[in-house]
Amino acid sequence: MSTYRALELRRFARTLREAADVVDIDTRAPGPGEVAVRNAWCGINGLFDVQIARNAVSYVKVAPPVAMGVEAVGIVEAVGEGVTELSVGDAVASVRFGGGYREMNIAPASTFVKVPAADQESLILASTGVSAHVAFHAIGQAKPGETVAISAAAGGLGHILVQVAKAHGCKVIAVCGGPKKAEFVKSLGADAVIDYRAEPVAQALARDFPEALDVGIDTVGGDIFDAFSDNLARHGRLVVAGVAQDMDGGAEIVSAPRIAHKLYYKAASIRGFMNGLLTEHWPAARADLAALKAAGKLKAVADDTTFEGVEAIYDAVDWLNSGKSMGKVTVKL
Repeated sequence: MSTYRALELRRFARTLREAADVVDIDTRAPGPGEVAVRNAWCGINGLFDVQIARNAVSYVKVAPPVAMGVEAVGIVEAVGEGVTELSVGDAVASVRFGGGYREMNIAPASTFVKVPAADQESLILASTGVSAHVAFHAIGQAKPGETVAISAAAGGLGHILVQVAKAHGCKVIAVCGGPKKAEFVKSLGADAVIDYRAEPVAQALARDFPEALDVGIDTVGGDIFDAFSDNLARHGRLVVAGVAQDMDGGAEIVSAPRIAHKLYYKAASIRGFMNGLLTEHWPAARADLAALKAAGKLKAVADDTTFEGVEAIYDAVDWLNSGKSMGKVTVKL
């Protein structure tokens, strides 16, 4: 019997390297309702991976051993009895936990969605692209002409958010770190860029955009969350799409007036975004992203650092978590 490789969580530990091992798994024929997909590329979610390794994700209960990874694209190699919606040779994407960091994924056909090709672009749009679209439209509920601030704007999620916001007719304030990333987000259409390495975000917003943010989409937390919430406009919406700053030390304990005092007199709101709880929005998001791409208003950018093979996932996670990447970090499987 042949085997394939996967990255499997074997124990809880502080880092993914300590917690997960590359293992060989026996292949099998797909059962009724299942398909077998040979994964070509996987997408990296480094912060999530590390938190899973630490058993620190409250909404995902894992018991080692369990396969890691979420996002992948590949080609259907075999279909089980009763499967009619997919055929051998179809390019498909999967965004379910446990299906990403492995060379082969044998799972129910409903786990997969058809994509144009098993390439990086399809991977990014089917996973991170959908997340960005849902965060922006379903949760942020941005309107054309509004001002939208985006943290980590040069990252996998952020660079799609910038383009989706511009395509929707919004003014975009992109927050990122360093001149290279600033130039990148400008090339995507950002109207203003705040380089947090050159100037505190709070200072820049208070000077140039006081109480002007109709929508803020934040994946960082900490001082950036505070700066966004301080500068919300009337009826402004702050979307919490992550808290990367709290990854190492746990939730920061802050002594400050309750957030209600910032929100009440502006009729503003803070909204949590968790893509896995918003699956009803995914089909419409996919369709709109495809239309934007066809119209030349959206491009999916992969980080240009090369990672290949399941064993390279460790390095890819470290690279993403270093804060140096631009675009989506991917691994060729």
